[in-house]
Amino acid sequence: MTIFFELLFVIVVGLGWGFAVGSGFVAFITVLDIIPRLTQLTNAHRHIRKLEWALVSGALFFTLIDFFPIQAALPIFFTSLYGLFAGIFVGTLAAGLTEALNVFPIIAKRLNMDSSLLYLLMAMVLGKITGSLLQWFLHL
Repeated sequence: MTIFFELLFVIVVGLGWGFAVGSGFVAFITVLDIIPRLTQLTNAHRHIRKLEWALVSGALFFTLIDFFPIQAALPIFFTSLYGLFAGIFVGTLAAGLTEALNVFPIIAKRLNMDSSLLYLLMAMVLGKITGSLLQWFLHL
């Protein structure tokens, strides 16, 4: 009987934390208008519902995959293609977030780099690309 209550307790706590994290994620996406800003940046207004469903479906799919020990031995072409699309998604999501929060103008103003904002952006982009390539090639 105690095992039943322990299991029930674990289920309730796990679901509670899952709802808390999920609600935080949805609030983050909703309050900051990430999807509308992303469609504005990519000029894909007519695909806004598809982007919303892609975000929800991807979050649900990868959450479910996290519960099961699934291994897939795919050819390098498919894993590279997946990595490319995952990188594009994370990059555009980060771009939408930083654009929504006006991060770059604030950073440039605080660093007294108003006139060289382009150089700051290019340094950040090249640093990200270099770090990603080093991690990918050297498996750091």
